[in-house]
Amino acid sequence: MKTNLKLVILILLMLINPSFKAAAQKELSYQAVIDRAYDKFKDLKEGKNADYIKELANVDPNIFGIAIVTAEGKVYSKGDLNQRVSIQSISKVFTLARLIEEQGARVVADKIGVDATGLRFNSIVAVELQKGKEINPLVNPGAIAAVSLIKGNDSLAKWKNILDTHNAFAGTKLKLNMPVYISEAGDNLRNQAIAHLLLAYGRMYFDPVQSTDIYTKQCAINVNAKELAVMAATLANGGVNPITKEKVVSPETCAFTMGIMSTAGLYDDSGQWLYAVGLPAKSGVGGGLIAVCPGKFGIAVISPPLNAAGNSVKAQKAIFDIAKDLGVNPYIVTPKK
Repeated sequence: MKTNLKLVILILLMLINPSFKAAAQKELSYQAVIDRAYDKFKDLKEGKNADYIKELANVDPNIFGIAIVTAEGKVYSKGDLNQRVSIQSISKVFTLARLIEEQGARVVADKIGVDATGLRFNSIVAVELQKGKEINPLVNPGAIAAVSLIKGNDSLAKWKNILDTHNAFAGTKLKLNMPVYISEAGDNLRNQAIAHLLLAYGRMYFDPVQSTDIYTKQCAINVNAKELAVMAATLANGGVNPITKEKVVSPETCAFTMGIMSTAGLYDDSGQWLYAVGLPAKSGVGGGLIAVCPGKFGIAVISPPLNAAGNSVKAQKAIFDIAKDLGVNPYIVTPKK
């Protein structure tokens, strides 16, 4: 009802004062495309919850929320916005941004790598083949290495740095999903093995067990669709949170971060995503997906059922349609006459 009243007021303002027309049309289009995508995909039953992390199998598969936050701080949304899921691999983006901000893009390129591995996100083979090099901070080995590089004299300091970073991007205090953390921490032997293998190749920069535990914690941070959209919008706005107006990271850090999102944001389907949508994005097996339209907005969708690659089925379809309807694929250019 509130949304309908807001739309009526905007239409009246357009009729009364033409100066409102451009802004109102823009606002109407954002909400309209979200509404259209939500209604189109709300009953879709494809995919299934991740179950290799036992607690994720218990998450309500019907959660479906969409949010757009613009670089000016305006919020448009539809669906389940109060339901939270664990952020999972989307957290890698913001830890990466903090690392770039602290130590520079060159450190990430030299000590972790920025090329896509070409293998699964949790591949041990990728580490072995490259001897710990070129492992990418948006897949598990590179993300654990990134955590090990984050500033902090001990594990508590590193964790505080990471959580504070996520809070600043979201513009609110986020909390840990303890059941998910406990579930993951009790079954993260593969990630521990990856961390020890990296240590053997001199590519782990802090205690491997503690680094893996901090990484597990960051993946268990709880978020809803609006909070994720604010985080994405902070990247879109050059590192300034559009809601709180706090400078979180520099524009240069955002540029380097989004570059890596473009090459490795959706696991094995990263190339397909960029080919179809053109926007840097990152998914998480908790069901979240963010995408960034630089200078314009951040978008987030939460829907837990995933495809075989580990990406939310509804979220991909919804963002694809929204980006297409808004005409924001940066690779589609109208020829100059």
